[in-house]
Amino acid sequence: AEGTTIDALCRDISMGLYRAACAAKLNGKTVDLRTPLTEDGAVDILTFDDEDGKKAYWHTTSHIMAQAVKRLWPQTKLTIGPSIDSGFYYDFDSEHNFSAEDLIAIEAEMKKIIKEDLPLERFALPADKAKELMAGQPYKEELIEEHAGKGEDISFYKQGDFTDLCAGPHLASTGMVKAV
Repeated sequence: AEGTTIDALCRDISMGLYRAACAAKLNGKTVDLRTPLTEDGAVDILTFDDEDGKKAYWHTTSHIMAQAVKRLWPQTKLTIGPSIDSGFYYDFDSEHNFSAEDLIAIEAEMKKIIKEDLPLERFALPADKAKELMAGQPYKEELIEEHAGKGEDISFYKQGDFTDLCAGPHLASTGMVKAV
């Protein structure tokens, strides 16, 4: 039925598939499982065994790491945090010089965020509102400026107290991440 989400379709097919699903391809485009189906088309469910499913998983993990760093060092400036072929990274601009002990603290905070099972909620804003939301984050402001000229809304993902400029896709919640 129109408006059915891909995750609901997954549950109708198999709960095992639903539990393993990370993202989907809708007419060839990788999307979140919460994407509504508004027209006929091809849907492929992606798990961690699929390259794009793995990337959605790792991209969610990069957001969890950024949230952990911002909780521990709130003055940190965020740059980008994509998935890559072998995992993920997030670039930070910080006065703090990270140490091996800090990595232990970051991982511990990431585990707390995963345990909180925070939903990842996508939303979009016009460029002027996006700049207001990201005020004080110069790298995000720069990215918004790049996209503002295209006349498109700017997409974000929010998980608990953390919001990041992002096109996605992501897992449905932080609790779906089982290892970092």
